[in-house]
Amino acid sequence: MYKLIICLFACLSTLHAQEKYLSLEDANAIIRNYHPVVRQAKLEVAQADAALQAARGLFDPSFYNTLEQKTFNGTDYFNYNSQTLKIPTWFGVDIKAGLENNTGLRTDPSLTTDKSTYVGISIPVLKGLLFDKRRAAVQQGKLFVRMSQQEQRLMINELLLEASMTYWKWAAAHRVNAVLSKALTVSENRYNLVRKSWLSGDRAAIDTVEAMAQLQAVQVMQSQAGYELQKARLMLGNFMWTPESKPYDLPEEVLPDTSWMAVPVKAYPVPVLDDMLKLALETHPKLMNTQLKGDVLTIEKRAKFQSLLPKFDISYNFLNKGYGLNKTFSQPLFENNYKYGAQFALPLFQREARGDYRLAKLKLQDNLLELDKLKLEIGNKVKAVYAEILAMQQQVLFMQQNTLNQQLLLQAEETKFNLGESSLFLVNARENKLLETEQKYAELRSKFFISLQAIQAAAGTLR
Repeated sequence: MYKLIICLFACLSTLHAQEKYLSLEDANAIIRNYHPVVRQAKLEVAQADAALQAARGLFDPSFYNTLEQKTFNGTDYFNYNSQTLKIPTWFGVDIKAGLENNTGLRTDPSLTTDKSTYVGISIPVLKGLLFDKRRAAVQQGKLFVRMSQQEQRLMINELLLEASMTYWKWAAAHRVNAVLSKALTVSENRYNLVRKSWLSGDRAAIDTVEAMAQLQAVQVMQSQAGYELQKARLMLGNFMWTPESKPYDLPEEVLPDTSWMAVPVKAYPVPVLDDMLKLALETHPKLMNTQLKGDVLTIEKRAKFQSLLPKFDISYNFLNKGYGLNKTFSQPLFENNYKYGAQFALPLFQREARGDYRLAKLKLQDNLLELDKLKLEIGNKVKAVYAEILAMQQQVLFMQQNTLNQQLLLQAEETKFNLGESSLFLVNARENKLLETEQKYAELRSKFFISLQAIQAAAGTLR
């Protein structure tokens, strides 16, 4: 894909008189790879992934080396030297091991003198055993990565819809400009023929005025169409960026794909409404994001519930004299060479913990209501766009037949005019009506293709 896009840019950049057609698929490929919004979305995913990595760091083992010495008035008070390795585990239990070498005349009596070794664990029996903030941070970090990915999908979905609308407006403007350019040539030829007929005495002078008035009217319309085409091309250029993150101006030689006017509207498959509704309710990034947010709030609620539990932590260390561990697990835990502790804490009123837990439950309820609202809005949006597709398809078919009829009427009027049975005024009237119909026909066809893109965007599948 990357090589194809580079080749496309190379072809577009080297165009001179040669025409190059830019399809909607090619335009979307450039946008998906190089538009700043897409790159920003990728950065958000990378930021969420970095935050997850930081959360996982809460479970990284830690090594500590402590050295403390005091000598005063010629007396060696103490010399403390310890190395500690602490290993947090996913289940709330912390493993701790270390070496100590404590010497000096006035060493703290609670410390073991000389060389010693210990291995122990710390267990939160109540609060933090089944769940804690560290596990909550990691689980929420994973969800935030998925949320950022859904946000990326949503941004690309909306961006491609806007780009598709701009593309089809550009295509319609090109079609209208082509129709009016052709009409301008016809009006110029007709004026020249009428003027020659007047000079030869076959036409009245007023006919030249009528022909000139029609020519001037078409010139105004063609000038406006040229301006609209230029504006549409510039608007589409807002979505075109190079691999070097520089804006790319579409050359005038680049034209929209013209096959869309040749293929009958009935040949384009219309999506099945039930399939689009099911797809939207299952995969729409807004819904997925809201569901993931609910999972985040569920984790938060679970973490807040831990605050309601009393804190009761116990710890136990195996101790050994010298560097080494001779005590085995088969020996009684409280026979010799051990150290243990227990800590219990419970706020008396628990108002902060109860308030936080209640707030977490309310946020979760609000998220469920938001999810129901989004499902209804997205479903109705898909239904509305589907109705628009059917309406546009029907209108295009009517306008296509109307255009053919207007062409036949103009041809018949021109034949009668050449036979002297009609006036130039009626020919001009027929021509103006045909031009109006062709412009409307091009606009309706572009709206039909926009609606085909819009239903994918409504379902969240445009990417």
